[in-house]
Amino acid sequence: MDDIIQGIAIYALPVIFAITLHEAAHGYVARHFGDLTAEKAGRISLNPLRHIDPFGTILLPLMMFLASKLVMGNGLLFGWAKPVPVNFNQLRQPKKNMLWVAAAGPGANLLMAFFWAAIIKFGINAPDGIYVKPMILMGIAGIEINVVLMVLNLLPLPPLDGGRIAVSLLPNKLAWKFAQIEPYGFVILLVLLVSGVLGVVLWPLITITKQMIVILFGLYV
Repeated sequence: MDDIIQGIAIYALPVIFAITLHEAAHGYVARHFGDLTAEKAGRISLNPLRHIDPFGTILLPLMMFLASKLVMGNGLLFGWAKPVPVNFNQLRQPKKNMLWVAAAGPGANLLMAFFWAAIIKFGINAPDGIYVKPMILMGIAGIEINVVLMVLNLLPLPPLDGGRIAVSLLPNKLAWKFAQIEPYGFVILLVLLVSGVLGVVLWPLITITKQMIVILFGLYV
């Protein structure tokens, strides 16, 4: 039980900020390119309370963490925040600007992974008198969560960010056809998850990304 409580304490902050800042980034970049929908809805904010979905941000990650901790001994997490409203038709160049709005979320996750890596680096080099183990553990959790979210969202499947990036880059005719997948995107994602295909595709990319961060920051805990 103590391990579970400690795990929740370590993962809570990284999970909340990974999910909510991902959404806030979408709104900020959309505003930059002319769409004020998110701003009018009060969603361009670093306040997690504006983005938290009670089920997707709190209840589901908590249930998944507890279940995986009890069954497999490790804490697996998945969740989402309330999607930031974006009206792509309000962008100055909708098809072109869509790429940057979509890429903002995964980009925010990458920056947060770097932030947590810097926290670990600080912890490794901190004086012996400072109790840094929780800081390092939280940093490891932060890298894990943000890299998983980044790689997952870059999957080229609408309505994931990678799907919208693909729509932006494809020629108009192909982009229109590809965008028609969006209503079925989450069903396809669920099938890939249950079948194990999603893990086969994503985990090598996740592992490589984490290794690159370790090398970049010289993290050897």
